[in-house]
Amino acid sequence: MSKKRKWDDDYVRYWFTCSTELDGTQRPQCVLCNSIFSNADLRPSKLSDHFNRQHGGVGGHDLNSLKRMPARSDESETLKAFGVASHEDALLQASYQFAYLCAKEKNPHTIAEKLVKPCALEIAQIVLGPDAQKKLQQVPLSDDVIHSRIDEMSQDILQQVLEDIKASPLKVGIQLAETTDMDDCSQLMAFVRYIKEREIVEEFLFCEPLQLTMKGIDVFNLFRDFFLKHKIALEVCGSVCTDGASSMLGENSEFVACVKKEVPHIVITHCLLNPHELVTKTLPAKLRDALFTVVRVINFIKGRAPNHRLFQAFFEEIGIEYSVLLFHTERRWLSRGQILTHIFEMYEEINQFLHHQSSNLVDGFENKEFKIHLAYLADLFKHLNELSASMQRTGMNTVSAREKLSAFVRKFPFWLKRIEKRNFTNFPFLEEMIVSDKEAVCIAADITLHLQQLSSFFHGYFSVGDLDEASKWILDPFLFNLDFVDDGYLMKNDLAELRASGQILMEFETMKLEDFWCAQFTAFPNLAKTALEILMPFATTYLCELGFSSLLHFKTKSRSCFNMSDDIRVAISKTVPRFSDIIEQKLQLQQKSL
Repeated sequence: MSKKRKWDDDYVRYWFTCSTELDGTQRPQCVLCNSIFSNADLRPSKLSDHFNRQHGGVGGHDLNSLKRMPARSDESETLKAFGVASHEDALLQASYQFAYLCAKEKNPHTIAEKLVKPCALEIAQIVLGPDAQKKLQQVPLSDDVIHSRIDEMSQDILQQVLEDIKASPLKVGIQLAETTDMDDCSQLMAFVRYIKEREIVEEFLFCEPLQLTMKGIDVFNLFRDFFLKHKIALEVCGSVCTDGASSMLGENSEFVACVKKEVPHIVITHCLLNPHELVTKTLPAKLRDALFTVVRVINFIKGRAPNHRLFQAFFEEIGIEYSVLLFHTERRWLSRGQILTHIFEMYEEINQFLHHQSSNLVDGFENKEFKIHLAYLADLFKHLNELSASMQRTGMNTVSAREKLSAFVRKFPFWLKRIEKRNFTNFPFLEEMIVSDKEAVCIAADITLHLQQLSSFFHGYFSVGDLDEASKWILDPFLFNLDFVDDGYLMKNDLAELRASGQILMEFETMKLEDFWCAQFTAFPNLAKTALEILMPFATTYLCELGFSSLLHFKTKSRSCFNMSDDIRVAISKTVPRFSDIIEQKLQLQQKSL
């Protein structure tokens, strides 16, 4: 890290004052044109060069003469009183707004001084004239300035989120997932769900690297230290939804054990967006071999650059639409279903290519039994993709997710009955492949075995979100049969009173379920609290998956050493920085330095 330069009062002879950032970094600011320079420019040669070139070099001022000048703050406050921003306020606001857009669009910080500002100056010179160009020239947009602006906005956003967490009337829900970036650095990302102003809010919490090992205890220490650093007790967490390796973030992992030791009554849920892995684990031997054959074929084509180029050229020559096989998509849990569909649809062309390359995979790939198994897998994973896609949204709770999973599993008996009758309507790819009774009998046995195992695994693995009969009033308090509620249940009277209100019924019909119960906190606090404690936990790590996609824009080969925690917070957070407060604090620091 480069050494930080210190301010010297003698520098005022060049009409510069000291601007101090929130992190203590001192930057020189020209009093005449308000330009702010980097800490590296805090030396007489740089300051005198600017003073001589831009302002004619009329020097000789000392600290006392500069202090006797009229205070800019008086002019600023007068303009604010009339609703007009001072020149200095306008420059700062423009700088912060650009830094905000730069982070939102996930652009490098240097884009301002290398591209945007030069373009803006040229446009201003041509369209608006030299006076406008001079004004734009004063907007501070250097790399260091943009970096500091983003850091300040990130801290302001984080402060707002932490204040909201502390003010939430219920314990918050946490969504936690881990990934590895392009530098093989493990990144832990977390989102939080809490109640604010009668609605449930989902917000980015942090993205921090795991420095050394990636064990469950390391994840827990990082997670706990974040709350300790900001003086928030872990007891504020009511639930944690995890996804990842069982040794790190699984339901029986060391991380979960440590969390439950600190917060015994916390609810631990596992992401429901990964039924593909469960399906793979339950595949019979023949179907598993077919899936592995697909993987080997894709690796043969995509894993070797010459084969990939020849594959593309081959498809262009025969005029086929698909020229690239997918390794993965931006939504990782949809990858396998799309790959299987593409392989099945391009089966004949891929078979020709394997023959042309004399691959040893040809024998297994062109086997008729393999193609039948491939058709079934493509159909099944397509159904799973549709199930996952229905749960890919913000606000998904465990109850709604569990209902979707239950609806999916309830289709299995109908599928099994049709398969017994050699009816493959639910598997269109497979239906077009089956041409003989012998083929139908063979694949029907494998499908029956797989669906039976899959059904039992679904019931045991995805059990979170099940409601007993007496708690189903949460879903619809107006149609719920109160006879299912025990007479000793303290909130039965509240339920009866709520059902009698026509106005509340109208609210229920027009509002989302979570928002409806948030709105009942004043009139029926016990009912609202009980309902929201069930609806608050995350059902998926969907937000973390979206965050990991954004991570790819920040961590690239040209930005591999880049600390992105502040940038990614500004980029994906829904909370808007309090620009007026940040600018006011910045001006106060500048005035104190005079």
